Amino acid sequence: MTEQNTSVDVAVIGAGMAGASVAAEIVVSARVALLEMEPQPGYHTTGRSASVLAPSYGPIGVRALTRASRGFFDQPPEGFSSAPLLSPRQILTIARSDQMDALEALIEMASAETEVERLDASGLRNCQPLLRDGYAVAGMLNTDGQDIDVAALHQGYLRLFKARGGALITGATVEKLSREGDRWVVETRKGRIIADIVVNAAGAWADQLGQLAGAEPIGLVPKRRTAMMIAEPAGFTRRDAPITLDVGEQFYLKPDAGRLLVSPADETPTEPQDAQPDEMDVALCADRIMTAFAVDIRRIENKWAGLRSFVADKEPVIGYSGVVPGFFWMAGQGGYGIQSAPAAARLAAALVQGLPVPEHIQAEGFRAEYVAPARMGRAA
Repeated sequence: MTEQNTSVDVAVIGAGMAGASVAAEIVVSARVALLEMEPQPGYHTTGRSASVLAPSYGPIGVRALTRASRGFFDQPPEGFSSAPLLSPRQILTIARSDQMDALEALIEMASAETEVERLDASGLRNCQPLLRDGYAVAGMLNTDGQDIDVAALHQGYLRLFKARGGALITGATVEKLSREGDRWVVETRKGRIIADIVVNAAGAWADQLGQLAGAEPIGLVPKRRTAMMIAEPAGFTRRDAPITLDVGEQFYLKPDAGRLLVSPADETPTEPQDAQPDEMDVALCADRIMTAFAVDIRRIENKWAGLRSFVADKEPVIGYSGVVPGFFWMAGQGGYGIQSAPAAARLAAALVQGLPVPEHIQAEGFRAEYVAPARMGRAA
């Protein structure tokens, strides 16, 4: 470790989507260092996301944060991105005859918050021509879905952070966290960072970082998800077709730049790591996709895996530790972290500074207790 001391108001640990976005918001009114253990930000989960903005996806707090994020996606700050962050992508959720109860429950929940259409088997075929005849009997079409340009969103936040005077330090693996007086000392491979507040945005490593700080465990479980790219069937022309998901979250398929992005939607608990695809999951994906769709997977063009980290109720954990002072949780975003990032970042920035939940987030029915770390102790 080099002998270098940097004094800031806030040290944000982890420069993926969560860390980059919250750092860009906090740096408006504080000196902020953004620490990343990898040589470049977003190497793990953020860089492996195939995100879609789905207003009806996730638990109640996530859905409220997603709705509150839409204004940012539609009108980001000037110079944030050279291209739109969103592009239309309908979302089709399908159900077999034995899954109808789950579909009806989803339609009831989603229709209270966004516009959806119930489709019969004929409607499914018109909407998603790749579906095999007889596989699904009904579905729900969400016409308000959007593809998110994840790279543009992440890079936009990093540029905004730097433009506002923030310091990004890469290769800064945290080796020790300790208190000296009323300040934190963050010892990294790039030197010591002295800060009043530490924001834990370490993704799959967040509980490990919490242990270093002596904070309460939140029960974070990293879960591996596999994805792969395959060729389109000959003659396929519907590149605007919806992303199509099984109502039981057993698979999804999405047209993507002349190919098909597919996944078994697996959630395999694992240790924090540089996740790699498991061959059994790849084979399972191919089987599920070929069962539901008229697709013959002869070759896999590309395959990868990423980690989605959840706590028990699948809401994120955003707020100060109840055990150690000045330690702020920004963790557990799971599979919802991209679509809810703008509102989650503004929420966290407000809470870090002791301010109330921003009005545009409150207006969506959001309550801070949905994501408060204290709820994890109550659940235990």
